Amino acid sequence: MRFATKAVHVGSETDQDAAGSVNAPISYSVTFDQNRQKERFEYSRTGNPTRLALERNLAALERGKYALAFASGLAAETTLMTVLKAGDHIVCMDDVYGGTYRLFTQVFANFGMKFTFVDARDPAAVKKAIRKSTRMLWLESPSNPLMKIVDLRALGELARSAGILSVVDNTFASPALQNPLRLGIDVVVHSTTKYLGGHSDILGGAIVTSRDDVHERLRFSQNALGGVPSPMDCFLTLRGIKTLAVRMERHCANAKRIAEFLAGHPAVKRVLYPGLPKHPGHDLAKRQMSGFGGMLSFTLKDPAMAVKVLRRVKVIIRGESLGAVESLIEHPATMTHASIPKGLRKAGGITDGLLRISAGIEDIDDLVEDLGQALGGR
Repeated sequence: MRFATKAVHVGSETDQDAAGSVNAPISYSVTFDQNRQKERFEYSRTGNPTRLALERNLAALERGKYALAFASGLAAETTLMTVLKAGDHIVCMDDVYGGTYRLFTQVFANFGMKFTFVDARDPAAVKKAIRKSTRMLWLESPSNPLMKIVDLRALGELARSAGILSVVDNTFASPALQNPLRLGIDVVVHSTTKYLGGHSDILGGAIVTSRDDVHERLRFSQNALGGVPSPMDCFLTLRGIKTLAVRMERHCANAKRIAEFLAGHPAVKRVLYPGLPKHPGHDLAKRQMSGFGGMLSFTLKDPAMAVKVLRRVKVIIRGESLGAVESLIEHPATMTHASIPKGLRKAGGITDGLLRISAGIEDIDDLVEDLGQALGGR
């Protein structure tokens, strides 16, 4: 079964209830009669029929053996970190979502975990950062917000040879464009709030793996910590996933056109989009992704213009999040990545003139015209 078919059907099979529902029914029950069921459900925090449908779907899309659903992307990340303990060392990519950086440096560092941030585009730098106490390698590709592309196959092999767990946040690409598990990565995490849900109306997260030992530990932690999604959020995520394949086609097409427009604008200093041939990760992205995605960032020649652009947009919405049908624009330095110290932000390339766009599925001419007027014309 191919991707678009799996997105529509897995988890929504018509044999789930007596009525033969086309969509997975929403089960609000907190507890279950254990004498009257095919599946072994006990308590809704431990397992819920609607959540099981979503988890089956997510595992199929990422081509993994197991999936676990959570109430948010950060709930998924928090649960994933329970495979570690005090004293463990994590090598983390230097360009990651600001909430991930905050979680690592301001929460788990307080529990005795150690973190080293490196430019994972250089496998030699990653190898050099690994210590005897290293237990995990954390990656994003494309990264947030600088759109770095890393060699997932090479880094998965490096982690395996070092005996450490490899993790990829696949939110930006979505399973429609990239399957890290097939490239040798151990664990994939998602904010299902983004492309999977696709409509800015749910919060959710997910972990997908094919490793029995990792799943067994995380299944325990999912139940013990209780950061699970509601049945309605599971249903809405499944509904969003049904159109993921066609939405991603439009997201990618619109992002490419926007990137090309910005690359030729006199007010723009640099465009970061792996679909542009000049992007340093273009060839690698072409090999390990089936499309270049709907996310891009760009730097203005005059940093003071950033606030003006944010105020002038009319069709594109100034807001955090990404991956939904509507286009969004944000200022990483003061929004999604504000938790990173200013000096580190600037040193890493998250400058005051950097803006990030999540290209929606609107008419591309409206989006380009909106950016043109916001930038002050050509």
